[in-house]
Parts: sequence; structure tokens; C-alpha cells
Amino acid sequence: MQDPLISILIPFKNTETFISDCLVSITNQTYTNWELLIVDDNSTDSSFNIANTFAKKDSRITLLKNSGNGIIDALQLAFKSSSGTFITRMDSDDLMRPNKLEILSNNLIQYGKGHIATGLVNYFSAEGIKSGYKNYEEWLNSLTKKGTNFSEIYKECVIPSPCWMINREDLIACNAFNPKRYPEDYDLAFRFYKKGLKCIPCNTVLHDWRDYSYRTSRTDDHYAENHFIPLKLDYFLELDYISEKTLVVWGAGAKGKFIAKSLIEKDIVFEWICDNPKKIGKDIYGKILKPFSYLEDINNMQSIITVANQVEQKGIRDYMNKLNLKPIFDYVFFC
Repeated sequence: MQDPLISILIPFKNTETFISDCLVSITNQTYTNWELLIVDDNSTDSSFNIANTFAKKDSRITLLKNSGNGIIDALQLAFKSSSGTFITRMDSDDLMRPNKLEILSNNLIQYGKGHIATGLVNYFSAEGIKSGYKNYEEWLNSLTKKGTNFSEIYKECVIPSPCWMINREDLIACNAFNPKRYPEDYDLAFRFYKKGLKCIPCNTVLHDWRDYSYRTSRTDDHYAENHFIPLKLDYFLELDYISEKTLVVWGAGAKGKFIAKSLIEKDIVFEWICDNPKKIGKDIYGKILKPFSYLEDINNMQSIITVANQVEQKGIRDYMNKLNLKPIFDYVFFC
């Protein structure tokens, strides 16, 4: 079989410090049948000129200017301009391992349509990686190794935004980048999940994910926490909420309160529990908070768990396993 054309989509804005290394990592790929659609999202530094230099030297690179504003508009333009059988996204401040395109495309060819190829990621930073990002990397890679990414989709984004590849027809079936909802990578992961696509297991680090203080995901309001919880809740209620079960919200912190208030506004009946003795028995939004022991009185429950402490999460998982309860169907972690 002839190597299928891979379209690489890159939106970029003011990444002059990193974009050259990114583009070199692409041109050094062992897999050579690719096209790069790189879209300048109104940069004010020299990153456009740097990208233009690469485009002039390599006919596989097409440099475009975003006619709109923001990452989603740039991705829409890049995808519209692409023609590859396989589609992948890349960030202009990251690095591809030399065999990234080769491994992802080989996995897609082997498994066929209806699948997403992903790879392990490695966070790196000149200032060193903080524990939160390292924990996220380890958690994400543990799922990718087994191809079980969607089993914890309500916890965090389970598809690394710059390290996936998909058949063009499957991406179109998921409505590509058309819904203008942020965070766009998490929204797309949910649409992959909604469509029933399956993640292909991978044991190889394929992507070096750069962290720095002024990265878009750290500074842009679109990626603030108040965008993540509504996204999760909306998809949960659409895709996995079972009205025949008793819905239980665990935790009364900021996330738990937001979810409780949202459910009340949507007229969805639920029970609310927590382990904070100062909150148990209190009336919040017209709901009386109950202790965890109240769970013993509930049959056929489905839980939204907002408890963030890792030790407590492990205890909750052990409790659920003891009761033979299943992720998604019986409980979801929202943090």
C-alpha cells in the first residue's frame, strides 16, 4: 500500500522562540509523505517570517494567514486547505520525535477507520516541570499505553491535543473543528468519544510537549477552569447520564458547588454528599449536604465525584471496585 498523505495542521501565534525547532522536527520525520498547513493567527513577532523561510525551502509546507481570530478559526482554515487521508495536529512550540508520523500512520493503517492513533508524551521545560504537569503526563500515558483514554474522559483531557492522528472521514464525521467551543482540544476529545471512536494503544514516546510561563493554555481565558466544568457536565448529561439511577454529587468545594447549582438550574434531581463536618447538614442552594455514610442507603446510584485529593480518590476507587461498580456507567471523576 502506498504511504497515505498526512496533513499536519499547525495554528501559531508569537512563537518565534520555538517555531524553528518545531518545523525542523517535522522536516526530519522518517515518514516523508506529508503536507503542513501552518496558519499564522495574527502574530506580532517574527514567527511568520520564520515559517515563511521554511515554506520557501520545502514545497510540502503551505503558510496561511488566519482570516478570523483564535485557534479554532486557524484550525478550520488549515483543515479546509488540507487534502490528506490522515489528519494530525501539532503545536508550534513543541517537538515531534523523528518516528512520530511513521508510528501513528502505521497504527491507523493497521486498525482502520473508527480509530484514533495517539502516542506517549514527554513534558519538558527550561525551568523544569512542576509536579502537576508531571502527574498529568504520567496519568495520560498510563491510559494511552492501554488505549483506555475514554474511561477517564471526565477527569481531564484524555487525548493530547498535539499528539493524535485520525482518518479524514472520521474527523469529518465528528464535525472537525466546527463547534467554536473552548477548550477546543477537550471538546474535540469528547466528540471523538461521542462518535464511538477507539484509541489505539501505544507504548512509545512520540511527542515532546513544551511548557513555559506564557504558553497559551496558561494565559488565555479560554482555558480557565470555569470553561472545563461546564463542558464536562454538558457532555455527561448528553452522553452518559442515566436518569433511572440516583445521581449523587460527591464534594462541596468550588467544583461540587458549580455542578450542584447547574443541576438545580436544569431541574435534575440529585443527592449531595461530602466529608467536611462543617458542611454536612448545611443547606446550600436549597440542598442539604449529607455524609458519605448516606451512600449505604442509596441503591442504583450514578456518581459525579469532585474530590481532588489523590489519596481520597484512590480510596473512592477501591470502594467502587469493592461494590463492582464500573467507571462512566456508575461513577465519573470530574477532577
